[in-house]
Amino acid sequence: ALFLGLFLGRSRGIPIILVIGIFLDFFIGKKIGTSAIMLACVVLIAGYFEQNFSKDSRITILLMTAGVTLIYEVGMYLLNIIFVGTTLEILPFMKILLIETLYNVILTIILHPLIQKLGYCIEETFKESEYLQDIFNL
Repeated sequence: ALFLGLFLGRSRGIPIILVIGIFLDFFIGKKIGTSAIMLACVVLIAGYFEQNFSKDSRITILLMTAGVTLIYEVGMYLLNIIFVGTTLEILPFMKILLIETLYNVILTIILHPLIQKLGYCIEETFKESEYLQDIFNL
C-alpha cells in the first residue's frame, strides 16, 4: 500500500488497494472491508508522503514503512475489537506490533533497490499513458 501511494498517488492507488483489501479480507480476514479500509488509509498517508518527502532517501522510506506499519496494525486491531469483538490484550499486541514493524523495516532495507526501480517504472508507464490519453483527447 505504501508502494502504491508513493508511486501511483492517491487517485490511482486507492481503487487498486481497495480491490486488493477486499480480496485479502475474503480469503484471510475476519470481516470483509477492514483490510480494505486500513490499506486505503495507508495509501492516503503515502500520497501525502509522496508530495512532501523524497522517495529516493532510504531513511525516509524506512521511517515511512515503520510509521504506516504502526498505523495499519493499530487500526486493524481497533477495527477487529469493534466489529469482531476481539478482546483487548495490550502486551501481546505490542509484541506482535514490534515484530511486524521490524520485519517490514528489514524487508524494506533488503528490497529497497528493487522496489524503487519497479516504482519508477510503473510511475513512468502511467505518465506515458496519461500523455497519450491527453493527445488523443484533443
